[in-house]
Amino acid sequence: MEKPKIFYIALGSNKGDKFKNLQTAVTAIYERIGNIKLISKVYKSPAFGFESEDFFNCCLVLDSYLKPQEVLGGLLKIETDLGRTRSGIKGYEARIIDLDIIFAEDAIIDTETLKVPHPEMEKRRFVLLPLNDIASKVIHPKLETSVSVLLDECEDDSVLEPIKIWLKNPSKQYDFSKFNYIAIEGNIGAGKTSLATKMAYDFNAKLILERFADNPFLPKFYEDANRYAFSLEMSFLADRYQQISDDLSQLDLFKDVIISDYYVIKSLIFSKITLGGDEFSLYRKLFYLMYKDIKKPELYIYLYQNTERLQQNIRKRGRTYEQNIADDYLEKINAGYLDFLKTQNDFDVKIIDVSNRDFVENREDYLWVLKKLCES
Repeated sequence: MEKPKIFYIALGSNKGDKFKNLQTAVTAIYERIGNIKLISKVYKSPAFGFESEDFFNCCLVLDSYLKPQEVLGGLLKIETDLGRTRSGIKGYEARIIDLDIIFAEDAIIDTETLKVPHPEMEKRRFVLLPLNDIASKVIHPKLETSVSVLLDECEDDSVLEPIKIWLKNPSKQYDFSKFNYIAIEGNIGAGKTSLATKMAYDFNAKLILERFADNPFLPKFYEDANRYAFSLEMSFLADRYQQISDDLSQLDLFKDVIISDYYVIKSLIFSKITLGGDEFSLYRKLFYLMYKDIKKPELYIYLYQNTERLQQNIRKRGRTYEQNIADDYLEKINAGYLDFLKTQNDFDVKIIDVSNRDFVENREDYLWVLKKLCES
């Protein structure tokens, strides 16, 4: 899964309840476009280039999986929804809300509808001062100069006054910092890796991803399950135990939480399905010898998806060795997880039905999942 891109957005308002307009826009940006990492102070500044009421201005740092043109489209839609109308008259005018892309990482974009970096932003103190709050060391990709230097060299002598009220960052409503370790599991194709990755970016987490693709027995198992089941499950158990032990023991002082897309308990769930009789009895003994020494997650998330949706996801991601997985096998995995989770008491469990949700492509669905995870 690709990383989100970093955007620097400038916001301004000089009509109506200006602070409320900014807060409403910030919330809409978070809900529709991406995760807000930082928000600057709000500054009162005189109108630039025309006579009008003072503006309230700020800037924010945005992580988004959208392309720059899509981000622009989202910002324009928010402006319209907040009541901005464009008169068509050339030049500056008062507005309820004004949203501009200042930087899109180090991209240089010059199209009819989008120009990045924002033209002449280096001449506008009402952009540079709040931008300096959150991105002082960011380099202008055309001018090859940092924001702090551009601010020092700016000839605009406008006097800006900081407002003593801070805008609220909507991302702060979801607090996962109270957990040291969160494990996300689900059936094949449920989206556990995607969710773990998105949450890790959004909540400053150390990300642990299962190394399943390196397992040489997995393609063989899908071709001949009876022959390779025990070898597969033992290799998975050894690898999961080693990886999770190593990764959980390595502290990262710069991360708030650890998030993994698997937990060793999946070894027991899958082996109960793939192994029979004496093989499973032996496997279970070995599993619990290892399991007693493994750190338990404070929050365990199980993503449930129905079989039809799982098969759609499996076909979509296109792994050759997965294309012939039977419905019955997926149903047994779901049943095995749900039966186990009903009886365990080692950690807090959240079972989320995402059969009708697409939290990868639809931000509204992703925020719905986060809300479910934070419910008591």
